[in-house]
Amino acid sequence: MNAVVDQIGDLAEAGEKMVERLRRKAFLPDSRKELNVRFGIAEAAQLLGCSTNRIRMAEDDGRLPPAPPTENGRRPGYTVEELLNMRQVLGASPERAPLDVPAIIAVQNFKGGVGKSTVTTHLAHYFAVQGYRVLVVDCDSQATTTTLFGFNPHFNIQREETLYPYLSIDPTQVDLLYAVKHTAWPNVDLIPSNLELFDVEYELAAAGSDGGSVLAARFRKLKQGLMDLARHYDVVLLDPPPALGTISLAVMQAANALLVPLAATTPDFCSTVQFLSMMDQVINQLQTAGIEVDYQFVRLLCSKFDSNDPSHSMVRAIMEQSFGPALLPIPILDSAEISHAALRMMTVYELEKPIGTPRTHKRCRANLDEAMAQIEALVRQGWGRVAPAREEDIVNAA
Repeated sequence: MNAVVDQIGDLAEAGEKMVERLRRKAFLPDSRKELNVRFGIAEAAQLLGCSTNRIRMAEDDGRLPPAPPTENGRRPGYTVEELLNMRQVLGASPERAPLDVPAIIAVQNFKGGVGKSTVTTHLAHYFAVQGYRVLVVDCDSQATTTTLFGFNPHFNIQREETLYPYLSIDPTQVDLLYAVKHTAWPNVDLIPSNLELFDVEYELAAAGSDGGSVLAARFRKLKQGLMDLARHYDVVLLDPPPALGTISLAVMQAANALLVPLAATTPDFCSTVQFLSMMDQVINQLQTAGIEVDYQFVRLLCSKFDSNDPSHSMVRAIMEQSFGPALLPIPILDSAEISHAALRMMTVYELEKPIGTPRTHKRCRANLDEAMAQIEALVRQGWGRVAPAREEDIVNAA
């Protein structure tokens, strides 16, 4: 082989080793991702939709364990696990009713660099903070989402731990339970990915004259497998490859909702228009072939938006004119805090303290909460419910 071409493998190996070094440095001492974020009593009360007095009363009467004080007498705050227990004790869980259909949301755009995996991971952690049971399925062989959850797809994940044993031509698994991994978040699970998942594409492409029926069978199989798993969750987030391939099509058909992130640039807008046009054609072809595609909602989310950049504002105005109410009104702002967190293989929701200035962190977190809450509202509408009333709203109304 050409010596220059040989360098590609060397570069890949060097990069994989560096990813592992970064992961080990980020997650010392045992190289496993831990969740150390805590919530003060005021923030906990806001999340639960109750007063701080109600939490204190529950601690005083023994329904809730008291938060242990620190050396200086101040509360250290509540963990996510403690928040989940508080929701159960105080009747503040947002979990769907047994007959409500779990939301299975595909986060997709064929244009790379729009923040697809970043949106997916932040959305998962937002739902987790709000108390939902979440499953994230990384269907992209690039495995960015898997990496953000603290796993090295090259060193930590085997092909048998991905979707491959379930979707391959010669499957060795009859359901998807084998692939579910617990994460640092007590209410978020992950089906990881790695580069070997791409073998599914090769196998189905080589299926020969019977490829069409094999493909249709894989579409139905993935949907059935995800529906079986979704019974244990409120929200399932799918991160498909940024390309029109077999896995992407199977994911799009398995979902019951579609979220399309796009950046506020002309190339991203034009590419997204092409993506929507292609999706329309593909869905029509799938339905003609008897493969059902049914979405509860389709929304576009502007990501990486710089409010100080006039070109971004101009392109966003074009988006609003073109997409109307399908474009979510609150964009995700381009923030250094998101980039700094990603460098540590984290989301903003996992940071114990601001990386940049407290003001930048607060602004970024507030924007993410607003942007993600738009999607939460759509999910709850699908269940025939809106956000639960808060104590202060009831008191003020009276």
